[in-house]
Amino acid sequence: MASVNKVILVGNCGRDPEIRYLPSGQAVANVSIATSSRRKDRNSGETIEDTQWHRVTFYDRLAEIAGEYVKKGQPLYVEGRLKYGKYTDQSGVEKNTVDIIATEMQLLGKREGMGSPDDEGGGMPRRAAPPQRPAPQAAPAQRQAPAKSASGFDDMDDDIPF
Repeated sequence: MASVNKVILVGNCGRDPEIRYLPSGQAVANVSIATSSRRKDRNSGETIEDTQWHRVTFYDRLAEIAGEYVKKGQPLYVEGRLKYGKYTDQSGVEKNTVDIIATEMQLLGKREGMGSPDDEGGGMPRRAAPPQRPAPQAAPAQRQAPAKSASGFDDMDDDIPF
């Protein structure tokens, strides 16, 4: 029987990526991504926001791309798989970890420096629209009478509404 281990996250990057290279030369980048959900408290009616933090690891070319383009606060779409692990902290307590090993990533939101020209930070310069030229006047075409057909539909309009 086949199994599936797939995670999809859409959230904001919590810190700039940390990139390192393994002895084999393989690039590894780590980021944290925050996802939030909102709900209304039944008793007070107040909106409660719950933020979850996810550790995401990128490998190879995806790690290099993340290191170059991902910045703190940027919205991201990430697909990957869950990886569970354990480690012992400095006080000797065994702790469990959950990491997401990313296989796909997409940068969301506006590109840096591509905002409107009124934004600080520039944006793309405005270009004047090319001058409008008048469309050439075509001579009115003479309409020819349709040929008679044997089907009996020769008197129907061709203007079908669908």
